[in-house]
Amino acid sequence: MKTMIKAGMLAVLLGGGSAQAADFKVGVVDTERVLRESVPAINAEKKIEKEFSGRDQEIKKLVKQAKELQAMLEKEGVALSDAEHRNKERELTAMNVDLQRMQREFREDLNLRKNEELAIVLEHANKAIQAIADAEKYDLILQEAVYRNPKIDITDKVIKQLATDKVEGKADSKDSK
Repeated sequence: MKTMIKAGMLAVLLGGGSAQAADFKVGVVDTERVLRESVPAINAEKKIEKEFSGRDQEIKKLVKQAKELQAMLEKEGVALSDAEHRNKERELTAMNVDLQRMQREFREDLNLRKNEELAIVLEHANKAIQAIADAEKYDLILQEAVYRNPKIDITDKVIKQLATDKVEGKADSKDSK
């Protein structure tokens, strides 16, 4: 009995709203794709790579030195005196500790910068989405969906808007024309 009442109420609600639903415009944006493929996202990635390349090279150089010292200890360790062997092992241990610290700090700094840049890209993307929503009279735009019909996917429009605009200030000037 309760199921029938619920089904009846649902039918009334859905049936009554069908006239309004006809002019309700929905869009969906794949945020991950925007963050991967848009011009600002690609530029941010290049900027970060350039910013961190020096530290990355420094870490790679230290890794190479540690491997060379390890190889030298394995090959020539028996020829070294006990004191020299211990000194080289201490040097290798200190080098590995420094390397681990540098790698950890590098990862932390890199993640922090990526998050900062992604926040900026997301801000631009949200402005582009707002501009598209205003220009094309969308009632609702969702970010992410389990399933989306390609007809309502506006991700390509957002990526194109981000490529052609700086978004800030231009969305208002387009609407006023």
